[in-house]
Amino acid sequence: MKPAPFDYVRPQNLAEACAILSANEDARVIAGGQTLVPMLAMRLARPAVLVDVLRLPGLSGIRVEEGALVIGATTRQVEAERSPDVVRHLPLLAAALPWVGHPPTRNRGTVGGSLANADPSAEIPLVAVTLDAEIVTEDEGGMLAMSPDDFFIGPMLTAVPMGGLVTQVRFPIWQGGRIGVGFHEVSARRSDFAFVSAAAQVEVGADGACTRVALGIGGVGDRPVRLDVGSLIGMRIDETVLEEAVEAAAGGLDATSDLHASAEYRRRVARLLGARALADAYAEALAKEHG
Repeated sequence: MKPAPFDYVRPQNLAEACAILSANEDARVIAGGQTLVPMLAMRLARPAVLVDVLRLPGLSGIRVEEGALVIGATTRQVEAERSPDVVRHLPLLAAALPWVGHPPTRNRGTVGGSLANADPSAEIPLVAVTLDAEIVTEDEGGMLAMSPDDFFIGPMLTAVPMGGLVTQVRFPIWQGGRIGVGFHEVSARRSDFAFVSAAAQVEVGADGACTRVALGIGGVGDRPVRLDVGSLIGMRIDETVLEEAVEAAAGGLDATSDLHASAEYRRRVARLLGARALADAYAEALAKEHG
């Protein structure tokens, strides 16, 4: 199929882009286009205007700023995947990015585009939820920073204001030093949408006890969620402790059924992958302690 007719504009700056978006409720933002272009081709999306923001100044790049790793919205996913700053300061994202689509997808896709698309099974939103990143949008009224809980509303639905767009995401940098990460997902084929995914980050102290922990689950419900496994703090983690903590945290996990997997399957696999991700993260943190 071919897309329905639309106008195409390439604004010169952010203010112009916001003005165009505010003036037309049927306008859509495009940057990498890895989701939008197929939707256009199948006529699942029929915008009146496409606003190309890929080359807007100030919307790309990766930098360390005030205890956070800041990634501009139009930064290519491959740039983040290969960034020494991401590997050093944001190892969980570095672990998750190779699971995003295929290399050609990551060559074109953008970090902000993945967040704005809000696919419940997408890896970048899962990492943002797990680490409680700050997602920044801008419209004609100015900048607005939101937590992932406020930003993600449902499948393909976010709190980006009308006439606005995502401009950056700020991931907090864990400063402890002895930090490990784990990432697992299950899909029909590598690079397909995940039926269930799990992301974990753990910090350990000098005695090998857990001092900080984060666990997120994606693909199970209508958005990625962060599970409360704070019971692990202060403990040396073994298989039994992990299973008990994840079982308690995932007890009320909302799950959906579809053609690919049942809700019960997703709950069961979420518990399994969550424990595996935490075990990997803890083992990696301990190895750094003794390395």
